Amino acid sequence: MSQFTIKVPASSANLGPGFDVIGLALSLWLELQISISESNAPSKLNCKITCEENCEGSEEIDLDPDRNLITRAALYILRCHDHNVFPQYTTLHIINRIPLGRGLGSSGAAVVAGIMLGNAVGRLGLTKDRMLDFCLMIERHPDNVAAALFGGFVGTYLSELNSEDMARKEVPLSEVLPSPAGGIDTGLKPPIPPDRIGHYVKFRWSPSIKTIVIIPDYEVSTAKAREVLPEKYTRNDVTFNMQRVALLTYALGQSHPDPSTIHQAMQDRIHQNYRQELIHGLETLRNLTPESTPGLLGICLSGAGPSILALATHNYDSIAKKVIAIINESADKPIKCDWKILEPAEGGASTEYEGMYSWLTRISNSLERTIRSRV
Repeated sequence: MSQFTIKVPASSANLGPGFDVIGLALSLWLELQISISESNAPSKLNCKITCEENCEGSEEIDLDPDRNLITRAALYILRCHDHNVFPQYTTLHIINRIPLGRGLGSSGAAVVAGIMLGNAVGRLGLTKDRMLDFCLMIERHPDNVAAALFGGFVGTYLSELNSEDMARKEVPLSEVLPSPAGGIDTGLKPPIPPDRIGHYVKFRWSPSIKTIVIIPDYEVSTAKAREVLPEKYTRNDVTFNMQRVALLTYALGQSHPDPSTIHQAMQDRIHQNYRQELIHGLETLRNLTPESTPGLLGICLSGAGPSILALATHNYDSIAKKVIAIINESADKPIKCDWKILEPAEGGASTEYEGMYSWLTRISNSLERTIRSRV
């Protein structure tokens, strides 16, 4: 029997003006503890799922491999390599610390974890760059999955594909993920992704900047948050955001971050003003400044929300309490809020083997990081 652990960080997308472009990996983790047996056992898809009691979303996580997003993502990459079920009996234990439906990349982390699981159990030997292609066939927005996979503060974009590759990339999700419908599994022969669907680059992040994540106790679905966005934007609004993205990616990497510059660079006209109707207190929160709130650099919606991301250099407790107070002042009834001080998860997702394979894992991870740093 072999055992290994996969860890994938949470992520915050957009950071204000970088809608569908910027992502930040955060030190909050989805962990999978995996055991592989050489002999098969009678179970659906040759896989069994268990979940840690009282972890985030434990009551909502589906333990059926047919419906769990992690195992469905794993089966997608396995079926692209001629394995219709898990090739060896796989026991998967989930320990999740990422709140579900709160704008912290929980679904992106699940997709990354599933692709890495399939790569490991199938002994496919794929690089993270190639695994990103498989992730993007499922998630289809690169900011969260690239941040979770590679770690740190990243900028992303999708490639302009030729018509043949675009046809493969744009197939319905039901043909990508295993999804039994009417007794027929529509994901038995899924499309293999084109090479280099998405690209990323890592930006510097100042070690003096911490992230305060305020997590209200209600959910906002990504689909609903996208429904409120307009189909078209004015040239002025697009230019406004482009200017600030260019400034922000530089300003957050300075050893002595400038509060005024970062505050101005985190302003946005593309998504947050339209989502204010879904997020308690967001309109007021966006008006907080470094002058009114000592220690604060900038504040924004995390992903599609409802979590709030505040960047700060000090005074963390006071900033969090002020944000929570504003959220509750705007609500009809009190909203329970949790908050955490997090740092960038620079290494991103990892696979750690126990025993004889552990040193090979360290060498492989080190080699891949070296290759990426030289590209």
